[in-house]
Amino acid sequence: MLNVLRSLNQALDDVIGWRRLGYVFSAAIILLSLTVLYRIIKDIRGEEVIAALKRTDPRDLALAGLCLAGVFLTLTLYDFFALRTIGRRDVPYHAAALSSFASFSIGHNIGAVLVASAAIRFRIYSAWGLGAVDVLKICFVTGLTFWLGNAVVLGLAVSFKPDAASAVNQLAPEINRAVAITVLTVILFYLLWLSGRPRTVGMQNWKITLPGPRLTLVQIGIGFVDLTLCSLAMYFLMPDAPGIEFIALVVIFISATLLGFLSHAPSGLGVFDAAMLVGLHQYETNELVASLLLFRFLYYVLPLTAALTFLGIRETQRAWASRARG
Repeated sequence: MLNVLRSLNQALDDVIGWRRLGYVFSAAIILLSLTVLYRIIKDIRGEEVIAALKRTDPRDLALAGLCLAGVFLTLTLYDFFALRTIGRRDVPYHAAALSSFASFSIGHNIGAVLVASAAIRFRIYSAWGLGAVDVLKICFVTGLTFWLGNAVVLGLAVSFKPDAASAVNQLAPEINRAVAITVLTVILFYLLWLSGRPRTVGMQNWKITLPGPRLTLVQIGIGFVDLTLCSLAMYFLMPDAPGIEFIALVVIFISATLLGFLSHAPSGLGVFDAAMLVGLHQYETNELVASLLLFRFLYYVLPLTAALTFLGIRETQRAWASRARG
């Protein structure tokens, strides 16, 4: 069976190529999402969306902003944890914070998350003597933190509210619950696997010793807090009626976020929005669009502006320091 799978993998790689298959998958998600999005919003009235924006309670807006401030504070721990994992304790927190914040804010907004994030991290960490291999290790660990956090939050939420997932993927609630329990079981076995002895992944000069069970729980906790606060921000921005349970919103919100991430569209534009509109079909479309616009402004536009400003100041300071030395 293993030989058959290896032969199939090689055949697919030779005929199609996994990279091209990934492009096709992303394009399919984007095309389907844009089709659905067009059908939903074609009758939207701009004046009603503006009116809904004006009706937003300032208290809800402030609470959402506070949650997102917590999100970006938590994001700084992604790189900080990764640096400790690869043994680079000499890199200070402020460098890790800038790297996490800038790589996320810029990378997710332009769409090429992996390439942009790696380039930004290399630019920042090169000042501390880190090379390309170190940056790749950091990207691997931060990615693992992201996916572990997503898997645990979504797995737990879908286990309690499988019908919320059905609103997005159109599968039976029983299937969604079974998948969620399976994902949580795999993570449990992953923790047990780590408890046996130090586990190393990679090859040749690219090797990482994975965090042990206790540190992996910390890693999961970072992703858990990040995603929970992000969902809570969206919850505060939702229209008052008809109302939705927080756990149900967590399921729909994270599912939509992951679809946007997998599409590689800039900030999940179109894909995230279509999934949210489909999953939250009980809401009046104009009011829900207003909520999504507010979330995009707080979660994408403001952080992108701040990240570009911080990087611009840093680069200017480095240029002045280099000129002074020269």
